[in-house]
Amino acid sequence: MYFQFLLNNADTDQMVELPRQLHHHYGRKVIVVWDRLGAHRSAAVYFEEECPDWFEFEWLPAYAPELNPVEECWNHTKHADLPNFMPDDLDHLQTAICESMLEQGED
Repeated sequence: MYFQFLLNNADTDQMVELPRQLHHHYGRKVIVVWDRLGAHRSAAVYFEEECPDWFEFEWLPAYAPELNPVEECWNHTKHADLPNFMPDDLDHLQTAICESMLEQGED
């Protein structure tokens, strides 16, 4: 599982950077499955124009959380691993979320 924390809402620049990191990590064409967030659509257009051989984009239906495995990961983290968690600060919260997500990725 590959994920990234953002301190603010995702914008196009950040949505370009994450797939760029994926491309460098895997070193080959990657299939990216995204919902229809505006920043996702803009980033896909950027890559289709600038680096068409890096990615293939597949789109989830407009509202289909049951088809998006990321939704289940976040649901598990929020409601199973950390339902009453009280972090000391943002770093503590980020560490706890990372541990939960990484454990799920091992399954």
